[in-house]
Amino acid sequence: MTDKKTRRARPDRARRRAIRAHARLTGVPYSVAARQLAVSRRTAADLRAGETVANCGRTVYPAAVHDLGRWSIQRRERRSADEKVRDTHLAGLLPAGRAQHLADRFPPTRGPAGSGVGPLYSGDGRAELLAMLYLHVGALAPGLVPAAGELAWTARLGEETAVDLACTDLDRAVRHLLDGNRARLWLLLGAALEAGEADPGWPLRREAVRLAAHYRAMMAIGWGPEGEPDVPGPPFEGVRQILDALLVVGDDGHAPGTRVRTPAAGWSGTVVGLRWAAVGPPVEYTVRPDGAGQTVPVQPEALIVLPDQETDLRPLVDVDVG
Repeated sequence: MTDKKTRRARPDRARRRAIRAHARLTGVPYSVAARQLAVSRRTAADLRAGETVANCGRTVYPAAVHDLGRWSIQRRERRSADEKVRDTHLAGLLPAGRAQHLADRFPPTRGPAGSGVGPLYSGDGRAELLAMLYLHVGALAPGLVPAAGELAWTARLGEETAVDLACTDLDRAVRHLLDGNRARLWLLLGAALEAGEADPGWPLRREAVRLAAHYRAMMAIGWGPEGEPDVPGPPFEGVRQILDALLVVGDDGHAPGTRVRTPAAGWSGTVVGLRWAAVGPPVEYTVRPDGAGQTVPVQPEALIVLPDQETDLRPLVDVDVG
């Protein structure tokens, strides 16, 4: 009798252990972890050949938005050793060097044809806005900024992911800024740059002066195609997507541009944004269903990633992308 009871209890104990492990990994309460695992199991039951549940794996350079002007993992690996060291050195120069490196690493593109998704990773002044954000976070929380000597030593390895690892906390803090009120954030950036310009003793004053000029240019009134007044404004969406793709490299997830479907709702769509907690992989995806005008928030465990989403998983045309 005792043996029978023990055998019956084992599956439930294993389930509880799995829930507790998931709760520790994700930082959510036990009840939430139990619901997420249950949803994940139901989603997994609907998988087709080559598909995966979105709460595992990674897509850095989505195939659906790849073209000859965009990088892939394989193409970045085929850079010469000197190119890798130069790129990695730039990635470790805060704030402007890292900002330019990321803007080059995740260049502008558009959503897949027929999806209704417009520009991705796009917008004039992406590198300048990124630099403003790094400057602002560095001033607010200098402890998040790695030492220049540490970054210089890491850059000599020629591995950009090593610099990413050193900048993990800083990168995530910059990304979290974009989840708040962006109008207020824009005013805070302006105030920070103004204060930097006025402080002759600040080591980054020259950078603040340069970025303040870009800040004012982004607010200047221009003229649209029909001759109407137009203020382009800061490229917050493109910068957010760059940082989403960057965080995917270290913590897994699926970058903007990844094609997905939801078995519960029965539609396919394109990832256009991710939401991050303090640590770990994405806790939510923002998806635009094909042909829809509005985006939909979807939990990772309820979302299926379509097959062959990473560019490097399909045959490549061997060209020089410059």
